[in-house]
Amino acid sequence: MNMENRNQMKEIESLFEKMKLAWGKGDGEAYGACFTEDADYVTFQGEHLQGRKAIADTHQELWNSVLKGSTLEGEIKKIRFVTPDIAIFHGLGVVKLKWQKTAPKKRDSINTNVAVKQNGEWKIAAFQNSRISGPSLMQKIFTKLSK
Repeated sequence: MNMENRNQMKEIESLFEKMKLAWGKGDGEAYGACFTEDADYVTFQGEHLQGRKAIADTHQELWNSVLKGSTLEGEIKKIRFVTPDIAIFHGLGVVKLKWQKTAPKKRDSINTNVAVKQNGEWKIAAFQNSRISGPSLMQKIFTKLSK
């Protein structure tokens, strides 16, 4: 890996850290600033937020109510550059509520991000989050029946 890619990876990792920091502060504006103006954000429930303002406002509402005092824990697992200014990265994350010592494993999520470099700064243009879960009861039954 060349030095340029290493620097780009560090910048993207820094962007992910900014997201976590903004979450911990309950700062919708700072969280939204991690995204492009026209970003698409799909939550683990399948809700599609469109644009930085919707992302910031929706999260601010959550931090002012049910997610007040929560923190976002996680890390980037893989970064792949499509071009020098476009990267796809996968992160693992979990929300730890204010009263929890550790976040429950059942709330672990994986997110797919498309990051773009605009005006020398990395921003997320698309984000999709999915809850990590094992096979459902039906999948287990079909697996047993197919053996």
